[in-house]
Amino acid sequence: MTADRPAFTFSGPFDGQLVATSIHAGHDVRADLARRMVLDEDLRFREEDPFTDRISGRMPSVVRVHRSRFEVDLNRDREGAVYATPDDCWGLVVWEGERLDEDAAEESRRLHDEFYAQLARHLDPIAARGPFVLYDCHSYNHRRDGADAPPAPVADNPQVNLGTGSLDRERFAPVVDAFTQALSARSTVEGPIDVRENVRFRGAHLARWVHERYPGTGCALALEFKKTYMDEWTGTPQDEVIDQLAAALEATAEPVLAALAQVRR
Repeated sequence: MTADRPAFTFSGPFDGQLVATSIHAGHDVRADLARRMVLDEDLRFREEDPFTDRISGRMPSVVRVHRSRFEVDLNRDREGAVYATPDDCWGLVVWEGERLDEDAAEESRRLHDEFYAQLARHLDPIAARGPFVLYDCHSYNHRRDGADAPPAPVADNPQVNLGTGSLDRERFAPVVDAFTQALSARSTVEGPIDVRENVRFRGAHLARWVHERYPGTGCALALEFKKTYMDEWTGTPQDEVIDQLAAALEATAEPVLAALAQVRR
C-alpha cells in the first residue's frame, strides 16, 4: 500500500496524563519508495506490528503511525531510522540494488524529525502539568521457525513484555507495579495475561527519548504484545483477542493514574 493519508495522526484531547502510541503499526510506504522496494509484502507485514493501533486505540489520547517501519523506523534514532542496506534490518534485502540512495533516505529522516517535533508539541504541555505515562505499544513474533513449527518457549516469551530499560525504575515503581498488576488481572481466551518485565525487550528509542526529554516526569512503558492475537504467517487477526487486549489495556488506566499521583512532581 502506498501512502495516501497522513504519515501519523494524533487523536484525542491530550488533556490528561496518559498517552498511547503505536509507532510500528503502519504499512503504508510513499510512492517513490514503493517503486524501489523489492521486499516481499507479506514478509514486510510480518516484521511490522499490525493491529497494535487497535490494542492501544481505546485510550483517550493516541498516536498512530501509518507509515511502515521500512520507510522510517521511529523507534530508532535519526541516523539509524532508515533501513538503507540489509545490515540495517536483519539481513533483509529491501531495495533494488540492495541499497537506498542517500537523498531518499534523508527524506525519510525528515519524517522522523517531523514526528518527534509533533510529539514534543503534544507532550510538552502534558509534562508541564506534572508526571505522565506513555504506553509505547509494539508486538513481536514467536513463530519464526515456520507456520507449522512449535512456537518459541513460553518461559522466554511472555504474552506482554514490559520494557523499562531506560526508565527511572525507582521513581516510577508505583506506576510499573500498578500497570503489571492491573494487566495481569485480566484475561484473554488463552487465559490470564502473562506480563513480565524486560524478558525479551527493554524498550528502545521512543522510550529513551521520553525519559531524556522529560527526566523525572515522563514514564514510558514499552509494551511488546506477543503475536498470539494474530497468525504471523497469514496476517489474519484474531479479533476477539485483539478486543480483549484493548479492553485489558484500557482497564489499566485508572490504577496507573492513581499510582502516578504518588510520584512527586
